[in-house]
Amino acid sequence: MKISTILDQIDLGSIALPEFQRGYVWNRDQVRGLMHSLYRKHPVGSLLVWVTQTEHADARGNGPISPGWVQLLLDGQQRITSLYGIVRGQPPKFFDGNRQAFSGLHFNVEEETFEFYAPMKMKDNPLWIEVNRVIGKGIGPYMQQFSTIPDIDQDKLTEYVNRLLAVCAIKDIDLHIEQVTGEDKTVDVVVDIFNRVNSGGTKLSKGDLALAKICAQWPEARDEMKTRLSKWSKAGYYFRLEWLLRNINTILTGEALFSALKDIDTPQFKSGLVQAEKAVDSLLNMTAGRLGLDHDRVLGSRYSFPLLARYMVQRGGTLTDQRERDALLYWYVHTFLWGRYAGSTESILNQDLALIEEADGALDRLINQLRQNRGDLRIKADDFKGWSLGARFYPLLYMLTRVQGARDWGTGLPLSANMLGNFSTLHLHHICPKALLYRCNYSRPEVNAIANFCFLTQESNIKIQDRAPEEYLPEIERKFPGALASQWIPTDPDLWRVERHRDFLAARRELLANASNDFLDSLLSGSRPEQVQAQSVSLFDRESLAIPGGVTGEEEERILFECLDWVVEQGLPEGELSYELTDPNTGELLAVIDLAWPNGLQEGFSDPVALLIDEDLQVEQIVNQAGYLFFTNMDSFKAYVKQSILAEALA
Repeated sequence: MKISTILDQIDLGSIALPEFQRGYVWNRDQVRGLMHSLYRKHPVGSLLVWVTQTEHADARGNGPISPGWVQLLLDGQQRITSLYGIVRGQPPKFFDGNRQAFSGLHFNVEEETFEFYAPMKMKDNPLWIEVNRVIGKGIGPYMQQFSTIPDIDQDKLTEYVNRLLAVCAIKDIDLHIEQVTGEDKTVDVVVDIFNRVNSGGTKLSKGDLALAKICAQWPEARDEMKTRLSKWSKAGYYFRLEWLLRNINTILTGEALFSALKDIDTPQFKSGLVQAEKAVDSLLNMTAGRLGLDHDRVLGSRYSFPLLARYMVQRGGTLTDQRERDALLYWYVHTFLWGRYAGSTESILNQDLALIEEADGALDRLINQLRQNRGDLRIKADDFKGWSLGARFYPLLYMLTRVQGARDWGTGLPLSANMLGNFSTLHLHHICPKALLYRCNYSRPEVNAIANFCFLTQESNIKIQDRAPEEYLPEIERKFPGALASQWIPTDPDLWRVERHRDFLAARRELLANASNDFLDSLLSGSRPEQVQAQSVSLFDRESLAIPGGVTGEEEERILFECLDWVVEQGLPEGELSYELTDPNTGELLAVIDLAWPNGLQEGFSDPVALLIDEDLQVEQIVNQAGYLFFTNMDSFKAYVKQSILAEALA
């Protein structure tokens, strides 16, 4: 069946999407790859549909369904949704995702490449053609456009026209459709087929498979869960469906494995969702109000939450007293410091869930289990030898700043959770500037060491700029005595000189370790004073200024550093990790880019470039609108560097 006919069938309601299907998950790289394959006449696979009676069909969206029989799309949703969006200029009725994944696709008639709109690269460039417009209106309007190209001859014009005709012809390509038919094909049977088929395409996680089964029984399950995720996102926390499902699973079954959900019926699942929402709300308020961990980028060990949620629900949603709450938070902090759930999540989580099944002594058993694994839960200076924003001890530094009386260096006022109320007013500051350290031949780990970080208000951070610490630290101490010590800065001025940077790091690590142990000891002993003001304001009752993007895990960080090293090996400038993209007019922080070259890989001669690993489409849209050429994986980034930067440099 021709692609254009398939799209018409969707408009008529003859082809729809079953309710148990997950939403649209493709990224722009996958959309570009599909269009490239179709343009080159490469095979893109067949479609699989389930032919069923309309009255038996639970279809997604509010679009019409043809009477009698309907074809529910089992395999091919991502491809067909992308094509519908590109050809029609809008998503289909059953769409569930971010339309930016396929909006603004352009074709370069000279290079025969597909890319998404980038103003600095494409504006007023007649070689770039919007795919949706040329498919919808034909090539006529572009003949005049090509005539403006200097020195274009008839052969080149014919070549461009033929290439545009090939783009238009994509809608006439035939896709083979296989059908699942027969009265014996119940929803359960079809879900099983769906799971097996899709496992060969965009990989479905175990959570996706479990959720597909649940949605077959309760079609609204996914939307109900996304409502909760949206609420937490507005408060600055970005969780995935699978994470929420894991919380529901542990609450209902006491098990980490999703297979435990097989005997859970719809009323039970609905109850589990409600309980999970209440438990997560309480836990986020606890970690924000008591620990100062009030946004996604500092919320370590999120896979501790399924166990914490189970623990809360077992006790009716409330803890006995302040002492129990603080001891539970003590356990939580140590789970992210030592990577308790960094690997083999399900098996470790099952071990720990078994420890809390008996209520008496459950918390003591959890803490003792950590001690057995670690041998000692005391924090040592060497534990702060980590570096970069992805290090496990980065959230601990942020936490100490918020709860241990750290003071701002521009005002002398405390940077406490109850005073700020929102993480976006804190900015990361390199105590010894990066540029100065690199000029003195310090390594990247020494430049981006945790012990070289502190947090300040944006205004204070801007005022200091790139001044040497031996110059600006004495000024701060004169203006606000004790402000440096409140941020665990060694008091010996000799250590503030750049040539003593390694000694400075060693001395500060000692101070940070002592402060950490004092704080955690006070939690465990129940001696930490209550912060009434911080506890009185719910995280969900205040406006969030959550900033999307940023490095959130060790694997992501590994990829980025591998990329950095590769770029430097090519003789190109080193990019900036966790680059803060700001509005040039207002200075407002818009997003955090994983890895950026704001001046291009050939500074001053090429577009700004960004590498975004595992970021959502909101970040991609912001970066694109800022004029960046961005890539979402190493392979496509390297291909660009080799073809567009290195080849050009050698030419």
